[in-house]
Amino acid sequence: MPDYNLTQEQEILRKSIREFAEQEIAPVAQELDEKEEFSVELTKKMFDMGLFGMYVSEKYGGSGLDYLSYVIAVEEIARIDGSQAATVAAGNSLGIGPIYYFGTEEQKMKWLPELCRGRLAGFGLTEPNAGSDAGGSKTTAVLKDKKWVINGSKIFITNAANPLTAVVTVQAVTGTRPDGKKEYSCILVPYGTKGFTAKEMHKKLMWRASNTAELYFEDCEVPEENLLGKRGEGFHQMLKTLDAGRLSIGAMGLGGAQGAFELALKYAKERVQFGRPIGDNQAIAFKLANMAMEIEAARNLLYKAAWLKDQGKPFSREAAMAKLYCSEVMKRVVTDAVQIHGGYGLMKEYNVERFFRDQKLLEIGEGTSEVQRIVIARNLGLNVR
Repeated sequence: MPDYNLTQEQEILRKSIREFAEQEIAPVAQELDEKEEFSVELTKKMFDMGLFGMYVSEKYGGSGLDYLSYVIAVEEIARIDGSQAATVAAGNSLGIGPIYYFGTEEQKMKWLPELCRGRLAGFGLTEPNAGSDAGGSKTTAVLKDKKWVINGSKIFITNAANPLTAVVTVQAVTGTRPDGKKEYSCILVPYGTKGFTAKEMHKKLMWRASNTAELYFEDCEVPEENLLGKRGEGFHQMLKTLDAGRLSIGAMGLGGAQGAFELALKYAKERVQFGRPIGDNQAIAFKLANMAMEIEAARNLLYKAAWLKDQGKPFSREAAMAKLYCSEVMKRVVTDAVQIHGGYGLMKEYNVERFFRDQKLLEIGEGTSEVQRIVIARNLGLNVR
């Protein structure tokens, strides 16, 4: 059985990131959400805290920590603000991850140091007509005169249209396989490449201070050596990237649930009705007890999945379980947290309102809850579609 006791280093890491989140993020989170503003200044502070490239080898500019430490970091940021947690989670799992796990040595040495120290990368997978059905991608890349010529578009891409963006990994159709199916490959497209346009998306329900973009490629040319890994391995790379990314989304659900729970518990102790704190009423106390129980169960499931990855063991099923369960635990927690706040929980002056909105993306991004159930069912040997 694994030892779930955190190391002294992990406890210190949690404490330092919690303090950072409370001191640097909490005071500005509400304002950034209201303005729909991605903060370059705050993101640079998160870089200075070492929140990017945590699991990357020191050889490439990372911190060389285990994946559980990274999960704890995302959890602590999400406890305060989902938008900043999204910047960290996408920057690491979707931005750095593909290059670190699948890139050539030259690609790693070129991109990883700056992605660990101050620049961001996006992961161009989702398209207007290809969400959960990633196999429906229509973006193409044709090899011509030792250059990839890319045409198509992507949507809902995090960290892909801001002053810190350096590169985007784009999955494209690069041909047809012997069995007649589409061949997918991933290609690195530096920000500012001719024919590549990134447009910020606004008017979002959630993660309003996170940078989300639409990407357009019109005869966009990049060198042949910008191919990530080997030709035709794009779909495999995407699946492996999402497996690891699901752990960070799980961490966002866990941290968000913890944050909303703490807000509700504090309010229940302070809000007096009928001559006593509302938390002394059984109806409210039982809601809080259930929250605490589910958060503890979610933490154990997520940490086990991260432990499996750190041990080099299969973790795809557990990652899907953790992402699904943590997302839905947060849904139940934020719903009850708003209920405990009553009318005040519906007002923007109270942070619980933001937690309520931010939760919804966790059931959709990096594989919907329905897709997670398909992944789990297939791991049980069921041929579900």
